Amino acid sequence: MARNAIIGAGPMGLVCALELLKRGESVDIFENDDRIGGMSASFDFDGLAIERFYHFIVKTDAPLFTLLDELGIADKLRWTDTRMGFYCDGRLYPWGTPQALLRFDKLGWIDKVRYALHVLYTKNIRDWTKLDGISASSWLKQWLGERAYRVLWQRLFDLKFYEYSDQLSAAWLGTRIKRVALSRRGLTQESLGFIDGGSQTLLDALRTAIETRGGKIHLRSPVQRVVVHDGRTSGVIVAGAEHVFERVISTVPIQYIPRLVPDLPPEFAARIGAIENIPVVCVVLKLRRRLTDNFWMNISDPSIDVPGVIEYSNLNPGAGPAIVYAPFYMPKSHPKFARGNDEFIEEVLGYLPRLNPEFQRDWILATHCHRYDFAQTISPPGFSAMLPPMRTPIGGLFMADTSYYYPEDRSISESAAVARRLADLVLATKLQDLA
Repeated sequence: MARNAIIGAGPMGLVCALELLKRGESVDIFENDDRIGGMSASFDFDGLAIERFYHFIVKTDAPLFTLLDELGIADKLRWTDTRMGFYCDGRLYPWGTPQALLRFDKLGWIDKVRYALHVLYTKNIRDWTKLDGISASSWLKQWLGERAYRVLWQRLFDLKFYEYSDQLSAAWLGTRIKRVALSRRGLTQESLGFIDGGSQTLLDALRTAIETRGGKIHLRSPVQRVVVHDGRTSGVIVAGAEHVFERVISTVPIQYIPRLVPDLPPEFAARIGAIENIPVVCVVLKLRRRLTDNFWMNISDPSIDVPGVIEYSNLNPGAGPAIVYAPFYMPKSHPKFARGNDEFIEEVLGYLPRLNPEFQRDWILATHCHRYDFAQTISPPGFSAMLPPMRTPIGGLFMADTSYYYPEDRSISESAAVARRLADLVLATKLQDLA
């Protein structure tokens, strides 16, 4: 059996490992963290096991459904009728239904018709090639007009992407719109899914399946360097010791690759360096009372500096009395990024009375704050041509991360899909080498 080292025990690394094991390969997974899961990992939040960063499932997540069925946990999938809100200029509006659009007083009738036509058009797009070369902002302005773009989108872009807000591909945005638009139970009701027990249920099942097939997971074991001899990988160095492997497959953010593989050709390293990514600082709150009836709420208000809040307990009632996520996306160069976690928590708490005037400080049961340095890939127009190939110029070295979901956005379902593509590539390359 060929020995494969996988760097990273997030969903992508775990699914890739499982695919290789199923086809007779030997796999060792090396993870820096003390747990598997990456951004989908859970933590102990005041006695509640909850995900560090929220996740949800839509009805088009076929790769995830296949994985759940294979692992024997398809019966853990649950669906909830959810609501969406839009906080704009000091007022919380219902959103996401034809009735809400008709009653929204920030747009004129022509704006509303253009908005509805844009959603109908986008949910039926099958080929995203043409939109790959168009900026999201120009595409939205063309369909919606300047006023509707300013009301509905501009502040969301500015607060999530800052100086990159005009450097986003319309294909990337369009798949986000389509993904949610198709997850409905009829025209007027959004329906989203979650796994009973959270993503940890899936992670536990993956771990069992991997270890049952002889795979090994090494926690608290960061790879320090990929060893290369004569243009091919020969192993990895972990804790100062070299471990021999025929192939190395990285599923951590590709920005780490040039440091891990100093033998990488400069031109390939430069292609990796051209892929930008934005960190997130995510505040998590446990409240004794529900903040709103919405699962998610977009925010377009000059007095609030987060693009939205997610009330996860309105999707998954078993998550607790009220669990709220408030993500701050911002480049590391932004002055606010250097602040302490307590300052971000306090800022979010200061916003809650605006979102719900009944909010009182005694509602707060627990607070927490997580950070992740590579939370959102910047996908500018032409991004499909920018992505380096998964098969690197170093023989036996492969890589993928959330950038390779493009034009789709981040989801565990896309992790599974890309993991299978990565495993297929690894095995196809093996056959070519043998030939």
